[in-house]
Amino acid sequence: MGKAPEGVRSPADLSPATSIGRRLRQLPPPKGPITVAVYGFRDQSGQYKQSPDSSFSTAVTQGGAAYLVRALAESRWFSPVEREGLQDLLTERKIFRSTEQTGGNNATVPQIPNLTPANLLIEGAVVGYDFNVTTGGIGIKYLGISASQQFRKDQVTVNLRAVDTNTGVILHSINVTKTIYSSLISPGVYRFISYKDLFEAEAGYTSSEPVQVAIQEAIETAVVALIVEGINRKSWVLAHAEDVNHPIVRAVSAKLLGTDTENEPGSGLLEALKPKVDPATTLLAAEPETPAGAVSLDKLLATPDRGAARSKPANADEAIQAIAKARAKKPAATGAGDSFVDSGRE
Repeated sequence: MGKAPEGVRSPADLSPATSIGRRLRQLPPPKGPITVAVYGFRDQSGQYKQSPDSSFSTAVTQGGAAYLVRALAESRWFSPVEREGLQDLLTERKIFRSTEQTGGNNATVPQIPNLTPANLLIEGAVVGYDFNVTTGGIGIKYLGISASQQFRKDQVTVNLRAVDTNTGVILHSINVTKTIYSSLISPGVYRFISYKDLFEAEAGYTSSEPVQVAIQEAIETAVVALIVEGINRKSWVLAHAEDVNHPIVRAVSAKLLGTDTENEPGSGLLEALKPKVDPATTLLAAEPETPAGAVSLDKLLATPDRGAARSKPANADEAIQAIAKARAKKPAATGAGDSFVDSGRE
């Protein structure tokens, strides 16, 4: 086994796009991009890698700001300006100014333009990373043949905030949780094939999602939710008003509003904003329908044997007693299969 298996050595390639990243690039266009600044994306989880890999190395990547700037730029809704390496940028501008030459009394070399100020400040951080949220497995052995599977689930939580640089007001705050799955499959064989001859074999396969990819997907999801929430709250405007019914906007709006309208055809954002009516709260207000084969209360009270001058009962107890007496005299009037509870509810 001194030689590495084929396919291990592969050339460098561009990082593959995630599913949420493709959805981010499919968002409807804005009326105009917003200039934003990102000063950093901190790790506030306080978690280190688990032993035996915990050599004081953090559990999550420290390059979240790079993922955030890329996601903001690819969305076409924001125009990021350099702030994380601002000191290096200012140093280069000082060098450029030192080389400016005056071309006479009236003519001068064009001055370096001013830096573009940001209208919006994007703050973000990894606020939580939880190990072993769920663990488990299953295994079986029979006549020396065994197979087992184990799994583990971790969770990472990301927060993203949009701050107005003019007033310092936090316009939007989004929390996104990403689940990281790890699994281990291990089959094995242990049996005697002949006298004093033992055959033993074991194999295994481990699959785990990279943490940096999970951070990237969580940041991209937070950017999508931030854009859609800004559209709903009129913080920024779509290029076309009819794009409010875009499938991605509708799906994310349903998540933000807690409604399940993503799979309903023709249910736009305005339908998702309508509060759902709980049938239990309108049971007394609604007029119930009389089931087939049942006798309504008005018909029972209007029977000849009860007298035309009898008035309707004043409360529910009298109504139930009236129905019980009427059914005792004419049990076949309500039809087969009907019960006293049904008539009482009616």
